[in-house]
Amino acid sequence: MYIKKAKRNFKKISIIAVLTISILTLSILTMNPQENYIETSSKIENNKKIGWGIKRSNTHEQPDVGKENQKLLEENNGICLGNPDKKYIYLTFDEGYEAGYTSQILDTLKQNNVKATFFITAHYVNTQEELVKRMLDEGHIVGNHTVNHKSLPEISDEEIKKEVMGLHQAIYEKFNYEMKYIRPPKGEFSERTLKVTNSLGYKNVMWSFAYQDWDEKKQPSEEEAKKRILDNIHNGEIMLLHGNSKTNTNILDSIIKEIKEQGYEFKSLDEWE
Repeated sequence: MYIKKAKRNFKKISIIAVLTISILTLSILTMNPQENYIETSSKIENNKKIGWGIKRSNTHEQPDVGKENQKLLEENNGICLGNPDKKYIYLTFDEGYEAGYTSQILDTLKQNNVKATFFITAHYVNTQEELVKRMLDEGHIVGNHTVNHKSLPEISDEEIKKEVMGLHQAIYEKFNYEMKYIRPPKGEFSERTLKVTNSLGYKNVMWSFAYQDWDEKKQPSEEEAKKRILDNIHNGEIMLLHGNSKTNTNILDSIIKEIKEQGYEFKSLDEWE
């Protein structure tokens, strides 16, 4: 009788123990959500998604890009703002696909002796090989915007490597050119993705000026766009424009000329300081 009672008590204790362990496990998972931490290189890296944003000054001062975000970026070999004492502008274009304007953009850059950086996707190089060749032949930098333009914090380390190195290899095979600058798709990154891309030999390039120019159906007027761009010119600026913008294409020549008249100099990312 005592043996049976002891067995029953033992079963109750075992069930309670299992339930307790389960509750503790769930508590730990809740405290450390999977979306915030991913195992990489034998240690835990923060995968909190950061969407890059800036607060413009409109006074030709460098904008507020967020101290913590800037610190994290620069600690991992990334850049977003150049020397505050140098009147240098770094012109960059994002090119996910060709909308028919890049030839004119390249013509304008050549006429004004300005070198830019074009961040392209696999789709772009697969459909516009001649334009990519022209970019390189005319001394521009071609940067990595990944194969499929996926948000990097949402994919694993291995997927990031495929997205980055897949395009890297394609460009190398077609043009014998080694890319070294990357702009994360959608402007989204995390501590983890910065470390992974840096480990692949890439420098993350964010921006200190951009505006809503990417929607072909909602293009700003040329006057509005020029005012927005010129009002926000600042030392060490990384300017982001989209190559699918008709407005950008039409105003680019006058923008470059006016910026130069204000005493600024256009620099390549390879001349970064």
